[in-house]
Amino acid sequence: LTNGRVVTGEDRRSTFEPLNLLNLLNLLNMKRIYLLGLVALILWACEDKPENVVTPSKAQLEWADAEIGVLLHLDMPVYHPEYNHREYGTHPDPMTFNPTELNTDQWLETAQKLGAKYAVLTAKHGSGFTLWPTKTHEYNVSHCPYKDGKGDIVAEFVASCRKYGIRPGIYANMATNGYLWVDNPGLVQPGSPITQEQYADIIQRQLTELWSNYGELFEVWFDGGILSPAQGGTDALGLLRKLQPHAIAFQGPYGYENLIRWVGNEAGAAPDPCWATADSTTNSDGVQVVQGLNGNPDAPFWCPGESDFTLRRQDSFEGGWMWHAGQDDMLYDIDELMKRYETSVGRNTNMLLGLVIDNRGLIPQPDVQRAAEYGQAIDRRYGHPTATTKGKGNELVIKLKEPASIDRLYVQEDIRYGERVQAWHIEATMADGTAKTIAEGTNIGHKRISTFPAVQTAQLRLVIDESKAKPRIREFAVFEEEK
Repeated sequence: LTNGRVVTGEDRRSTFEPLNLLNLLNLLNMKRIYLLGLVALILWACEDKPENVVTPSKAQLEWADAEIGVLLHLDMPVYHPEYNHREYGTHPDPMTFNPTELNTDQWLETAQKLGAKYAVLTAKHGSGFTLWPTKTHEYNVSHCPYKDGKGDIVAEFVASCRKYGIRPGIYANMATNGYLWVDNPGLVQPGSPITQEQYADIIQRQLTELWSNYGELFEVWFDGGILSPAQGGTDALGLLRKLQPHAIAFQGPYGYENLIRWVGNEAGAAPDPCWATADSTTNSDGVQVVQGLNGNPDAPFWCPGESDFTLRRQDSFEGGWMWHAGQDDMLYDIDELMKRYETSVGRNTNMLLGLVIDNRGLIPQPDVQRAAEYGQAIDRRYGHPTATTKGKGNELVIKLKEPASIDRLYVQEDIRYGERVQAWHIEATMADGTAKTIAEGTNIGHKRISTFPAVQTAQLRLVIDESKAKPRIREFAVFEEEK
């Protein structure tokens, strides 16, 4: 190119002009600016994604944003409260399982009133009876009076989830099975009608049915973990990656990309702190082992906690997980339930609320009402902040239009970039201009709620005292005291 025209052939030498040296220098300078910009971009990217900060998968991000789920229990003890699945050979006749008014829409309406974004159904619990017509054995819903043996409760549940915009999950306890004489952690007991090898095949086929026939699942639940092939189990990891690669797995097989972990209790009380990263939540054989309930800020795996608890009191039947006649008044009150919300969602975990299904196949009306009240209380207390802000860096300030009585707040990190904050505190500016620390902690993660005696203030300041990399705060929200 010379002076804007193309030079070709014999005129190339004769048309080269010295003035084009200036054009060449300009071109080189432009390249220099481009290269400097590219280097700056690379340096920024390296700074913004440091090696010592672990980040979640896409599925784990979506799961964290869901925050609230429900866990629905329906199994033989609802009809036979005296039944003990470890008294092998005493399993109830499947013909006694008869939920004459079962309505999965009613279940999901209740979950919706709570504000749940996902729901998990116990497709198989400790008895071994399955709520879908498995081809692995006869102890299933096709051999009971429900819909004359043509029912599939798992299919109905998933259809209702889709209808109400709630993402479906399936609980399949493979660690215990009273019908097949199996006990934790999935070992066939002496006297069983099957061998360990046969049970491994049954697990493989049941999981294949559950993960193939009902569409994409949001979460799969392994209560008690699941045995690896080396221990006499099955290749759940390979099967999960093949059939449900985007599902979250509670206590799932070691090495899976979308794991979550137990918090160590069924009371909705996550430990404090509760980091989303952990050294290991399963051992190399795939059976759940708690390696420090708090997690570890320097651990290599993103594996956040899920806090499960019941709407019914823990001293009710089966710890509140299953229905029993005469216990419809054994519900936690709203203040107790709000505390559980604050110590589950408010401590960087999701909350999974246990709801019972009665012998009719319905959630009892008192439980429906309490779940609705709970959802309303959560929205009233944490759904409408007085003021919010967001941003990057070590300080964020909220300035109110006028002084207000503030008694609670929450902070969220943008966990797409990992858990960066390692210590923080929040100051309120008092009427005399002094700063008072009203909340402090170590981790923040997806959400950290703090409650405290009300303070009259017009300004609050979040200070990050320690972090791995530049903090990214998704939201800092404060709330005026409820009158």
